[in-house]
Amino acid sequence: MFDQVVFAGGGNRCWWQAGFWDVVQPKLDLRPRVITGISAGAATACMIYTRDSQWVMRYYEEALKHNKRNAYWGNLLRGESVFPHYRIYRQALLDIYGPRFEKLQDAPEIRIGVSHLPRWLGARSAVAAGLIAYNIEKHIRKTLHPTLGRKLGFHPEFVTAQACQSVDDLADLVLQSSCTPPFTPVLRRNGRAVLDGGMVDNVPVGALDDTPGRVLVMVTRLYPRPQMFVVKHRTGGDGGQPGEQLRLYVQPTAKVPISSWDYTSPQQMQHAWNLGAEDGERFLARLPEMFEAASHV
Repeated sequence: MFDQVVFAGGGNRCWWQAGFWDVVQPKLDLRPRVITGISAGAATACMIYTRDSQWVMRYYEEALKHNKRNAYWGNLLRGESVFPHYRIYRQALLDIYGPRFEKLQDAPEIRIGVSHLPRWLGARSAVAAGLIAYNIEKHIRKTLHPTLGRKLGFHPEFVTAQACQSVDDLADLVLQSSCTPPFTPVLRRNGRAVLDGGMVDNVPVGALDDTPGRVLVMVTRLYPRPQMFVVKHRTGGDGGQPGEQLRLYVQPTAKVPISSWDYTSPQQMQHAWNLGAEDGERFLARLPEMFEAASHV
């Protein structure tokens, strides 16, 4: 049905993807060859091949039950981190993937994106410029595939989950893909500072194989477009197999009821999952109609 799948980033909003996938995957027997993901979308892609999402939500309920705030400003006086996210997130990745890390070798190739900084900017300046560009694209331009990051000089790198030699390597890669100061420190990959993969494109279709077929693209926030729509992409531009790639985009039917970096409300993860599951049922009902309409375009 879908040869390739895209998991957009979105922090906690990616629980919508988990609910959607848990409904759609068994009904369509989805067995993609390639998955591309950014930030928590990449984390979700790895999760669905290692753990049951309900188990992971129960894990977070326990892990976050004593975390009452998203910022501990008093830590400034002690020289400690104000934001608890990096510590909690890294430990969660280790606990979730660790016992079942080897299962990823049997999963589709999961390509996880990070953003390298412009060479003409220092780390601090690049972080500031990248976050400004990211928020302009998100809140003002509402662009599905942003361009400002690339214009500033940010460029992507994609590394497969299967290339990670250990669960620590995988946790580091997912955190690098999710690197969003001040919630995380500026992280480095092979000695070079990197930021969240969404600084280049939060919906990483650019990492797909340029081959004919069907692609499912799951975004996590609302764009000024139909809830489901198809984009046709001509393949073979770099000497590959000529043909047509149908990219079916699906977005939530309502704002996902959880904030990206809220680590105080784990119960909201279930609500986000529920919305994804409901949207998955709607998707299954409308799927024949969408492909029929695409065939006439």
